[in-house]
Formats: sequence, structure tokens, C-alpha cells
Amino acid sequence: MKYYIIAGEASGDLHGSNLMKALKQEDVNATFRFWGGDLMSETSNTLVKHYRDLAFMGFAEVIMNLRTIAKNLSFCKKDIEAFSPDVIIFIDYPGFNLRIAKWAKQKGFKTHYYISPQIWAWKENRIKAIKRDVDKMYVILPFEKDFYEKKHNYPVEFVGHPTIDAIANRTQVNEYTFRADYELNEKPIIAILPGSRKQEIKKMLSVMLSVTKDYPNYQFVIAGAPSQDYSFYKQFIKKSNVRFISNKTYDLLSVSTAALVTSGTATLETALFKVPQVVCYKGNWISYQIGKRVVNLEYISLVNLIMNKKVVTELIQNDFNKNTLKKELDNILDPYERAKLYLDYYDLEKKLGGKGASEKTAKLIYNSIKN
Repeated sequence: MKYYIIAGEASGDLHGSNLMKALKQEDVNATFRFWGGDLMSETSNTLVKHYRDLAFMGFAEVIMNLRTIAKNLSFCKKDIEAFSPDVIIFIDYPGFNLRIAKWAKQKGFKTHYYISPQIWAWKENRIKAIKRDVDKMYVILPFEKDFYEKKHNYPVEFVGHPTIDAIANRTQVNEYTFRADYELNEKPIIAILPGSRKQEIKKMLSVMLSVTKDYPNYQFVIAGAPSQDYSFYKQFIKKSNVRFISNKTYDLLSVSTAALVTSGTATLETALFKVPQVVCYKGNWISYQIGKRVVNLEYISLVNLIMNKKVVTELIQNDFNKNTLKKELDNILDPYERAKLYLDYYDLEKKLGGKGASEKTAKLIYNSIKN
């Protein structure tokens, strides 16, 4: 069968690649055409557009790129019609994907959505479009099933969180070899995860690195995003105890003592590696002012949202500064605080439903189309 997949971000590329591998196990005749990234390209060489050309973060940024977004929408529709897939699979990325879903449903294509838009956080009125335009929805957070089925009378499948699979299936790293390969010394590692988009890295990384001189007994390692070159990061690296490693975030987390993490999927990944973290976020001022008025959530990190309590500290906008960051980093380096955090991390993993999200989703998609 023919599968057209649209993922617009780095996390979507990761989960899309695992879904494609699982679909190949279910359907030996599977052929793909997709929007995604390098990981999906390892499974199939039919990449249409890379997510690095699609990701616009925040209200202001979207407005400034409306013409580009409109061109991408038009191109995507033509490309889908030319490919004529048996199913279109949308992976998160709702601003773009829900527009394509509306068009695709009218054209008679089967529409399946893997990793729900976070309409429980904002734009809950998108439920109308989802009910109308999405044939099947596969959710990865435990509270999303109740949100859809009990609150909105829309049946969904809870498949578990694919990050658990991605971590479980990775090749284990030898810490001694890892340190040697990347010229890291024996000091404990504090990982810095500043995000994947240039605009968020610019806002996050300088503040994250501002505390490094206060920790001479640690080494800080920046996790470079696969979509960005080292030449972009090196303007920020001015301290002797700062290193840079590209596209090895999971390996880095597996050997880290603590982490400073930009809000997003990385907060959950860090928790699943059992690494104490401080969650950070600073956006465009206009986007932030709009966002805090329309987003109805007590927390911004997936860790706290899933646990429905404060597990990790969140430093948002003006609270994200050198002084508060140092205070919170001191806190997660304290043995007692770390022990409490580990207990919450284990409870978090239980709530996520275990391994097998990619396989469950692939089986459900294939059987639905086949029947």
C-alpha cells in the first residue's frame, strides 16, 4: 500500500521513522512519500520536504512566513494527488496538517492522525475539524483518551508513547568510549538541550551557558540538533568547560548527571533517561503575550502535565535568567532532591503505557485500510 506521511518537526521525524519501520513489518509492499527529516530518509529515500524548511515557532513568526506556508500547502496538495496514497498519516504539526486533512477528506483520501495536536492546551475548537476531517486518531498521552472520548465523544486509540520505544531500541552507549570519542574529560556532564530551531536556540542558549563558569567541577555539553550546523552554535561557545556534540542527544543524556532543557518533547525524553532537569522557555515577546492569554495550562512541560503536578521546575520568560537558573541547577544537583525526582520519573514511565507504540499504531493503520 501507499503511505503519505507529513511530519514537520524533529520529534515527528523520529516517531515517523519508527512508524515507517513498523509499517514495513506489517505491509511488505509498503511504499512511502513523506515530509520529515534525516531519520525518515534512512527508511525511505522519498523525502518531499525537510522539516527544517517548515518549522515556524510562535504567532509572530507564523505571520511573517504566511506566504511560504501558503506555497507549501499548495505544493503538498498537488504532490498528494500525484502520489494517490491509500492513506495520509499526519504526525502532530497541526497548523499545517489540519489544513491538509480538511482538503484530503473532501478529496476522498483516508486520513489518519498519529500524535494528537495538543488541543487540550489551546485551540480546543479544533475538535470540530478533527471530528470532521480525521478518520482515525492515535493518541500517545494517557489523559488524551478521556479528553477526546468523555469530553468530546470522539473515539481514539491510546497507543502509548513512542519515545519509550525510541529509547529502548537505541544502541547502548559505552560511557568510557563516548567520552573518549568526543574528547570529554572525567568530570560529571550537564547536558544543554536548547531546542532544534534557530530562533529558539538564539533565545535559549546564551542564558543556559551563562552559568557554566560557576560550575568548574562539571563540564557542559550542548546537544546539537541534526537540522543545524556547528557553525551556527560556535558563536555561543566561549567557555572552556563547554563542549558540543551534534545529533547524539540520547547518547548524551544516557551519560549525563543533569540537564537544562528547552520546553518540548525533550523534557519527556530527559525524564525517561532519569536525568534531573530544569525546564526552560523564552519566546518572542509578542508570541508569549498572546500565548499566555490563550493557553489554559498550569504547566508547560510534558513531565508535569502527565503527572498533573510539579515534578520539574519550569523557568518561563522573565524567570529564565542566570540567577534563577543557577539556583535551580544547584537544587537538582543536591542528592536528596535528585532521589525525590527519580521516584516521580518512575511513576511517569508507568503512566505512559510501556513499549510498542509504533507497532500498535502500524498494525491499527494497516488493518483499518486493508479491511
